[in-house]
Amino acid sequence: MANHKSALKRVRQTKVRTERNRARKLTIKTLRKKTLAAVAAADKPAAGQSLAEFSSAVDKAAKKGLIHKNKAANLKSKAAKALATIA
Repeated sequence: MANHKSALKRVRQTKVRTERNRARKLTIKTLRKKTLAAVAAADKPAAGQSLAEFSSAVDKAAKKGLIHKNKAANLKSKAAKALATIA
């Protein structure tokens, strides 16, 4: 365990950031599932709305460095492609 004051502070900061990052990643996963569920139900208006929320959350996560920008682009692309399959 850390003994220095600064090291103890870093431990506290890391704990807070880890929880925050975990929560943000879970939010992204939940929004993705919600979008894909709406696509599976062929509900185009709901799917479009949830895709917008999902894209926004993914962009914010990429901007903060939580996920890589290419991963963000891939996630958004796959969701949009799924939405395009609804007739």
